[in-house]
Amino acid sequence: MKKAILATAALLTAGLAGAALIGTQAQSKKLVPVKLQLKWFPQAQFAGYFVAQARGMYAAEGLDVTLIPAGDGNPVNAVMSGAADFGTTWITDFLVNREKGQKIVHIAQMFQKSGFTLVSLQSSNIKTPADLKGKRVGVWPGGNEYPVVALAKKNGLTTSLDSSVAKPDINAITYPFDPSLVFPDKVDAIAAMTYNEVNQIIGLGFPMNKLRVMKLSDMGVNLLEDLMFAPEKTLADTNFKDSGMTGKQIAAKLLRASLRGWASAAANQKAAVDIVLPRCGNTCNGSGSIDAKAHQTWQMNEIAKLYNAGPTLKGFGGLLDPAAYKANVDLLTDLGVLKKAPDAGTVDYSIWEAATGKKASSYK
Repeated sequence: MKKAILATAALLTAGLAGAALIGTQAQSKKLVPVKLQLKWFPQAQFAGYFVAQARGMYAAEGLDVTLIPAGDGNPVNAVMSGAADFGTTWITDFLVNREKGQKIVHIAQMFQKSGFTLVSLQSSNIKTPADLKGKRVGVWPGGNEYPVVALAKKNGLTTSLDSSVAKPDINAITYPFDPSLVFPDKVDAIAAMTYNEVNQIIGLGFPMNKLRVMKLSDMGVNLLEDLMFAPEKTLADTNFKDSGMTGKQIAAKLLRASLRGWASAAANQKAAVDIVLPRCGNTCNGSGSIDAKAHQTWQMNEIAKLYNAGPTLKGFGGLLDPAAYKANVDLLTDLGVLKKAPDAGTVDYSIWEAATGKKASSYK
């Protein structure tokens, strides 16, 4: 009996020691808190990040990621204020802010094709950019009007957005992201993303057979959209939030998990929509008879097309195509949006390389 008690005590001691060891190991693997600033309200536009969060892909990298919606605020300002560690935005917004002195670095390009369109009624007979002359065009504020400005200039047209032009060819009318406020009574054509406002317009009672959708990417204006960026100071951090890891190591982990999330979302769209729906609240909704699930399903399908393009199709998801980047810079410089070409530190391919194990230079 005594031997049995001693044996039991020994096992109990060993068990407690083992539990303590496991607890110590778990504590040593405590997740590192990371905040990722999204460009807009939560919706399927950010499905890859939501999937990575919900499926434990960030946790598998040792990260506890909080996804912060920006609403109609500027994500660059939010990140640089310290409200978030990393952010997502469009490349024009990114480059303009970099030129203004915001020390931010491009670390990954999630969308390889622009989803920007101009939508008009078939009855308006706007079939080409030249047909926009003399028309009213609805655009968004805050730098989101640049694709329309680029399309106009590319086709020899001027807009009322240029205060130096006395009699502009196009009357640009700023509207606050809700097409029902201006379309079709107050504008002849309207800015609309393939994954959002196009479907919103359909929900307002205008089926596709009554609409003409001009995709700017098909007309030589492929200004890239959703990307990931980081402040220079974050990447230079030698001990990110006392994690024992550098800012670049954390960035690579964040990107690796995010790319897994995006690949999963694009391949399993129904499952991705199910993950997005509980997170997007009122921004889930479509217009008219289009309910939240139907709108997010449309959105996920269109978003997948923007992700599954360019480098992604060649196994280089998340890579900023150097040729596409140069084309964007040249276009924005020609427009006068940028005063000069960005410096070499604007893009850091080493984060993408660390996340994927591939060399950016091998992309062709």
